[in-house]
Amino acid sequence: MKKLVTVALLSFCLLSTAVFASTYELDKSHSGVNFKIAHLGFGRVTGRFNEFKAKVNFEPGHSEKWMVDAEIQTDSINTGDAKRDTHLKSPDFFDAKKFPKITFKSTSVTDVSGENSKLHGDLTMHGVTKPVVLDLEVTGQGKDPWGNTRAGFSAKGKVNRKDFGIVYNKTLETGGLLVGEDVEITIEAETIAKK
Repeated sequence: MKKLVTVALLSFCLLSTAVFASTYELDKSHSGVNFKIAHLGFGRVTGRFNEFKAKVNFEPGHSEKWMVDAEIQTDSINTGDAKRDTHLKSPDFFDAKKFPKITFKSTSVTDVSGENSKLHGDLTMHGVTKPVVLDLEVTGQGKDPWGNTRAGFSAKGKVNRKDFGIVYNKTLETGGLLVGEDVEITIEAETIAKK
């Protein structure tokens, strides 16, 4: 009887490890890195980055083990306007040739409450590294119809582009600014556990 209990416990542990594998890779076709910024003081310009990748360590109930290591290709910026995108890639803004990557490396997770928490990390952009905090939500986890283990996340935050040395702007006749300083970031990530 004791042996049966031991075998059952070991089997449960192995199954739990399989179902909640801790290392995940991004499913890029079901993920997105998006942003928006004020324009002329009237509206907001939205955009995204088309090329990005990330590795995630995730284990439900163990936020101390959670980790994100993400990388974005700067010249993949896309606001739906080719002329504007070319300007954004220039030295006036991202200077994509000199700084081809934007990276984020998490440092800790705090304020865990249900599926929500605060994700702390170091964001490197335009050659400058600054700590940032994102509002993180675990949007789902479990097996998909093809037997893969998936976990979904949504992260939102705000950064001031001037903190990263991106200072280009123009003062309008009305006294306002051409482009805002605060950039709102929204990341939707669907990940698949490595086999």
